[in-house]
Amino acid sequence: MPPSTVTAQNPRANSTTLGVLWLIYGILRLVAAILMLLFTPTATVMFGALLTRVPDPYTLMTTFHILYVAAIIVTLHSGLFALMAGTAIVSAKPVARSFSLIAAFLSLHDLPLGTTLGIYTLIVFLP
Repeated sequence: MPPSTVTAQNPRANSTTLGVLWLIYGILRLVAAILMLLFTPTATVMFGALLTRVPDPYTLMTTFHILYVAAIIVTLHSGLFALMAGTAIVSAKPVARSFSLIAAFLSLHDLPLGTTLGIYTLIVFLP
């Protein structure tokens, strides 16, 4: 292939697409956090139904509530940082790298979209 037809791949060339994907992911995560808050009583009843034959159900229920609140907080922060990263990337602000790296680390646990988006963002923004 002649050198004139070979184009160098620049991962930052698709920054608008990456920013829009972060905005979509942020909206999805915020919706998930709101749904988790709305369905807290249902989740508590469903988990409590599993504890009928456990010797100490109160400790496990307390642990469930702590982990559920932690999951809501992580989901909320993931959505907020994704929205901030998306707007910063689309508007080409200098803080886009920082917000994107934080959003990428917070989204790695969320299969499949968060993991894919997070890994790609880490590849693009880490030196």
